[in-house]
Amino acid sequence: MKIDRRRFLAYAGASLTASQLVACGENKIATKGIPRSTFTGASTAEEVTEGIDLSGRVAVVTGCTSGIGFETMRVLASRGANVIGSSRSSKRAEEACRSVVGVTSPVSLDLGNFESVVQCAESIRAMKVPIDMLICNAGYLGGGNEKQLINGLEKHFVINHLGHFIFVNRLLDRLFIAEQGRIVIVASRTAYTDAPADGILFDDLNFSYDYSDLLAYGHSKLANVLFSLRLSTLLQGTRISCNSLHPGIIDTEIDRNFNPVMQFGLKMVAALGGKTLQEGTATSCYLATNAALATTTGAYFEDCNAVTVLGKNHMHDVSMSEKLVQVSEEITADFLVDQKYPTKESLLDDRSS
Repeated sequence: MKIDRRRFLAYAGASLTASQLVACGENKIATKGIPRSTFTGASTAEEVTEGIDLSGRVAVVTGCTSGIGFETMRVLASRGANVIGSSRSSKRAEEACRSVVGVTSPVSLDLGNFESVVQCAESIRAMKVPIDMLICNAGYLGGGNEKQLINGLEKHFVINHLGHFIFVNRLLDRLFIAEQGRIVIVASRTAYTDAPADGILFDDLNFSYDYSDLLAYGHSKLANVLFSLRLSTLLQGTRISCNSLHPGIIDTEIDRNFNPVMQFGLKMVAALGGKTLQEGTATSCYLATNAALATTTGAYFEDCNAVTVLGKNHMHDVSMSEKLVQVSEEITADFLVDQKYPTKESLLDDRSS
């Protein structure tokens, strides 16, 4: 079996950056105006949350049964948070939650099924608790370069972007009533290394002209970053922040659709030049919990620090982010609630009522 070396290494990047690509490498610089942390790509989730008491806080983590999602749930629960963890399988969600020390609640969520997204969000809303941390972690990566569609749209875009888009919309009012709600979107550096050159393919969301798993994955991860960018603008005047991140190359179940040869190769790449699961979870937990980031929003993070990606890419394209949200709203209109982004005054009124 012949393996394309470039594609192989690119797939490794999809499971997320080689450790030698530090936050201030030649293709990216530190983002101005955002506090720099002392944490690095070698920091773990436990290290970045050390000494933080999350008692009384509520976190929602999508994709909680394995990999980054499970470790995120475990660490946040160990710090005292009440963690609501989701999985497509109710049984797996229950098993994952039972295996964690702390307070956890399992919910069923299939991001490729918009009715399921609505039902899950409503079950969380029925708990009648503020949401302090909403961590959009679950993701899909195909492995056979065979395009799949969901309701006429490319599968990666539906699961990785549109499913979370609806989920955030349906839960946003729960973040409004939190002391300082944080939305954390797990993206990938494939958003700038492997997304289409034109950015979001608004006129070809079913990938009718060109397709590869990696291209589609990068496309969906660019959508994650741009959604975070736009949402941060829409939420100005509130205490809700929204940031996206790249966790690193990690051996997780995201390669479950690959053939055995690719899976073995990815494990080797992760072992030799990637991160441990604990290290790969650090940036998610840092964004969700660190007090220094209370007012940081709309940024993209790698290795626990905000970076601006230079060169030809669409990572910081404000106009594209605006169009993405507009198009996403049109596509998912039947599953959204009317969201009137509050002013500071209306938010204070809501909290006092």
